[in-house]
Amino acid sequence: MKTASLITIHGMGTTPENYNDEISRDLEHRLGSRFKSLHIGKVYYQELLQPNQRRVWNLVGRSVRWDALRQFMLYGFSDAAGLESSRESMHGVYAGAQMRIARELYLARQAMAGDGPVVILAQSLGSQVASCYFWDAQRARDNAEVKVGIWQNIKAFEVPIAGAKSLSPEDLKFLQGSTLRSLFTTGCQIPVFVAAHATKDILPIKPNSLFEWKNFYDKDDVLGWPLAELSPDYASVVTDIPVNAGGGILGWITQSWNPLSHTQYWRDDELLDPLETRLKELL
Repeated sequence: MKTASLITIHGMGTTPENYNDEISRDLEHRLGSRFKSLHIGKVYYQELLQPNQRRVWNLVGRSVRWDALRQFMLYGFSDAAGLESSRESMHGVYAGAQMRIARELYLARQAMAGDGPVVILAQSLGSQVASCYFWDAQRARDNAEVKVGIWQNIKAFEVPIAGAKSLSPEDLKFLQGSTLRSLFTTGCQIPVFVAAHATKDILPIKPNSLFEWKNFYDKDDVLGWPLAELSPDYASVVTDIPVNAGGGILGWITQSWNPLSHTQYWRDDELLDPLETRLKELL
């Protein structure tokens, strides 16, 4: 039986299914014997997006230059557009991504044989995906009307989430974040999605009274943003932590921004050290 769970959520752009292998190995080394008590799950939603993105690239990519940067832009920003444009559809990629989060949370509860603590590590666009999931889940918990994603009708997703079993009231509370203790976000893009809103409407998630949110951003990463200054409500929930993602020669190269700086957070001790500390507190 596992004592705590870490669930990772990847970011924008082309992403292999084994995207969290390296950080899993790093944590195994850091946690030692405690690693056996940690359940690790991963949310992989790129399979919903990449086939169509690859098709479009094959149609238009041969006529342009700067292939690597253009692919980064095409795949990355069409991720965000695809997710946002399908919010109200029960069969769209927004609901599909949320279903994968719910499935990983359900598996975590099974691995811990109950309501153990959960930590989520989300990169880039994954931060927005996680935030939207728990925002919608909170509204469902509070009996507010939900018109987007899986929390419009969570029962309709029981089979992909739990297989042949029905979701119990305890399962539903867990899926809504009742034991989410920490959210670690890296290269977070939430400001891009809320920039057009009035300050009073820029509200963070707060799934439970024990929840903490640490947001890591590199000042040279134009896709990664601080959060606490978005609104007083965000300031009450989020701790922003500036880092030099990658450091060393890579840090010097990325002073003049390129996409590499956005992908280095999970390799950096400035993230790994506090993540290790938090997991040790919960194990």
